[in-house]
Order: sequence, then structure tokens, then C-alpha cells
Amino acid sequence: MNQDLTDAFIEYMVAEKSSPENTISAYHSDLRLFESWLNKKGIEVQKVGKQELLDFISYSVEQGLKPTTINRRLAGIRQFYRFLVNEELVTKDPTKDIAFPRRGHYLPNVLSLSEVTRLLNAPNTSTPKGIRDRAMLELLYATGLRVSEIIGLKLNNVNLDTGYIITLGKGEKERLVPLGQSAIFWTRQYIERARPARLRKSTDILFCTKRGKGMTRQNFWHIIKEYALKASIRKQISPHTLRHSFATHLLAGGADLRAVQLMLGHSDISTTQVYTHVSTARLKDIHKKYHPRG
Repeated sequence: MNQDLTDAFIEYMVAEKSSPENTISAYHSDLRLFESWLNKKGIEVQKVGKQELLDFISYSVEQGLKPTTINRRLAGIRQFYRFLVNEELVTKDPTKDIAFPRRGHYLPNVLSLSEVTRLLNAPNTSTPKGIRDRAMLELLYATGLRVSEIIGLKLNNVNLDTGYIITLGKGEKERLVPLGQSAIFWTRQYIERARPARLRKSTDILFCTKRGKGMTRQNFWHIIKEYALKASIRKQISPHTLRHSFATHLLAGGADLRAVQLMLGHSDISTTQVYTHVSTARLKDIHKKYHPRG
């Protein structure tokens, strides 16, 4: 019976609500899991009350799921019971008084200073491609740019004499980000030596392929993975990992939170504050590992 009601809801979402395919897929998967949990407990959908839902939330938490995933599950279950109430298949919506778990702070993966050094040193800078890759990695760590921002840079966005770049972030908002000496040096090496040696076609894109085309996010992701492997970094890593590391290392070094917010291009400072939690979490790990009573 539980499965029949789930099938009826999914059919309704497809035929009458014209919900997006990814929403339908998520609801279907989450409701099948909820249905399976109910069956193991011997509970019918029509008999579910507030306590049963709280038990299901506890079960989800015990699985180690993030609040965002639990909230998604509850959103599907809530839509499901609203459908059942409207169709008069149940008399009461048990989700009505259920509060969604707080989202909390997601702590992004960051590299240690030694891992960053190993990653930046990984490209073979005796080749034009290696110089290009070193310049990209240096620039990414020096500025905390999003991958979409760095692959979108044009030559005139970079001023190595003043040590700044101009980038367009989310919402086409322009921002100025300073460069360190190492990033300036390797970007200059790339622009003056490696880029002319590689380029077969004129383009104003800063980091490009031999054919003068811009890189894709996938290209950049593979480059990062290749050098992480070469540098013996075992963590899951992506271009965004260097953005996370940039912000975390700045704050750990005493940088002003609002200055880091401006450099990252965050419209809301609460988004930047997650990196203070990362720094605190890292300090706790160090204390636990090295303190005699940690």
C-alpha cells in the first residue's frame, strides 16, 4: 500500500505539476527510502505521526547525513503528505509541526601550507605548458578566484606592474584583487615566455590552449588532479580547494574578515565566516593530536 501511494504522488508530480526531472528523481529516491524504513518498522503511510517522523530524522542523522540532505528528504516527504491530504487519502499532515534541522556550517576541504607548496612546485617549469600551469596555480592560490573567473581572465585584466587583477564575479560584479610576488613572477614568465611559445592563434584570453581557445572547467579540474597526484596529496582536491585554502590561510594569519570578503567577492559576510570555523577546526585537530591530554 505504501508503494502505491508513493507511485500516485510521483505520477501527480510528473503529470500535473510538471516538476523538473532532477526534483522528481530526488523525491522518488527519498520517498522509496522512507517507504523502505516504514516497511521495516511495520508502519503504514496513513499511520505516520510526528513521532515517527522524528524517529526517521534520528535515523538519518545516525547515517551521518548532512542537514542539507536531511532537509531535502523532509521537503519531499512534506510535499508527499500535502498531496495525500489534498486527495483525502490521509486526514492529517504529520509534517506540519516538524522543524527542518539547522543547516549548520559546511567546512570545506583545505590544504596545509606544505601541501600548497608541493602542489605549486609540481609542474615541470622547463616546458611552456609547465610554466602555464604553474602560473595558473600560483594565481589561483594568490587571489582565491573561482575557477570560472580564472579561466575567463583576459590579458588586460592583469596588471603585473601594480600587482593587481580585475575580475568579474557573480552578478557581473567587478572586483580588484592583489597579487603576491610569486604569482607576479610566474604570471610574467608565462605571458612573456611560455604563452608566445605555445600559441598558434592570436587571442586575448590569458590562460588558453595552443589553438587560442579558453580552457573549460573540466580542463582545469584535470590539471589540478594531475598535479595533486604528482605532489602526493591524498585529499579530495578541486580548483575550489585552492580558493578555500587562500581564505583559510589569510584568516589564520590574522587578515581582516571584511578584507577577505572583498577579495573573495562574497556579497554576504556570513559566507566568508565559514573560513573562521575552518581555522578553529584545524586548531582543534592540532590540539588533539599534539597536546598530551588532547
